Amino acid sequence: MQRIGKKKKLRRMTNQQNVVVLDVKLHGVRNVLPPSSLTVTKPFSAQDFKMLLMKKRFETEKAGAKINAWVDSMRASSPTRIKSTASLPENDEKTSWIVHHPSALSMFEQIVAASNGKQIVMFLDYDGTLSPIVEDPDQAFMPREMRAALRDVARNFPTAIVTGRCRDKVYNFVKLAGLYYAGSHGMDIKGPSKSCKYKKGNQGVLFQPASEFLPMIDEVYQALVEKTISIPGAKVENNKFCVSVHFRCVDEKSWAALAEKVRSVLNEYPKLKLTQGRKVLEIRPTIKWDKGRALEFLLEALGYANSKDVLPVYIGDDQSDEDAFKVLRDRGQGFGILVSKVPKETNASYSLQEPSEERSLILEFLRRLVDWKKLSQRAPAP
Repeated sequence: MQRIGKKKKLRRMTNQQNVVVLDVKLHGVRNVLPPSSLTVTKPFSAQDFKMLLMKKRFETEKAGAKINAWVDSMRASSPTRIKSTASLPENDEKTSWIVHHPSALSMFEQIVAASNGKQIVMFLDYDGTLSPIVEDPDQAFMPREMRAALRDVARNFPTAIVTGRCRDKVYNFVKLAGLYYAGSHGMDIKGPSKSCKYKKGNQGVLFQPASEFLPMIDEVYQALVEKTISIPGAKVENNKFCVSVHFRCVDEKSWAALAEKVRSVLNEYPKLKLTQGRKVLEIRPTIKWDKGRALEFLLEALGYANSKDVLPVYIGDDQSDEDAFKVLRDRGQGFGILVSKVPKETNASYSLQEPSEERSLILEFLRRLVDWKKLSQRAPAP
């Protein structure tokens, strides 16, 4: 009787207060949700539907604006080319730019003069600097004469290759011991394992500030391979601590579609960011690390952290190299040399820009640097 009375009382409470009753059985009440915890569902009005549509439209427009911005940047191909103005004809524009960023070859004597009493340390990008830009990134082999020149440079100066490529892949391209290799935009740094006259101690340098991101990078790589398979010419490259989506062989009409697919993947990974290079979209960890930080780390590893007795020289052609150029400019120490066919916004001090022979000019600069070093060693002390 007592149980039946409880059940009737519960029904009266339900009718009066709209209480949700869960699992009421003959043996008693197992669980009753109190009125204060109920979620009251509000009818979906026409105004609510209108607001939802506006929100969706805003999100779509925002995503579209982001894609358009990406496509504009893809066209610029980094660093952005200086825009001509009506008051400054193209020839005058180029002349003005060269005044501010003169050829490193024409200014060679001034560059080496600045190294008086200092140790020159060489930093070089790989793609577009030591090797030509090619349609297939797996075929970016360095010419034999460039390898020979690089070997001579490394014998005479501390030398590092700083690249967005996977460190192991670049090492397989270069195949020279005695160099420092900084892959994945400086997130994977390794120095010579054996004793080097420029390095203190016998321990090889190994630094990987983004190790925790490796599983995430692998996930993103697989997702991008699947997403971009429908875009002819797109190539996704796993560079260990970053993922590169090459669009050099993609029809420009498909760039927006490619950017949308990359965006859809990147939206799922807030700890990753998008950067751009020459015909490549790059997904990288959001940590504060880039080629400029890598340059500073390597100088410290070489024992020149706060030294005035060093002259860093960095040669590169890509937007990512601007981080290193800016570090040198901010330090007021060393020189950045931009490799480019056209005037571009840059923090570099000098340029090596020739319409069709930019890599031969780099080769000439490196050979000249080695010849100068050998001559200075032979010169009798004053």
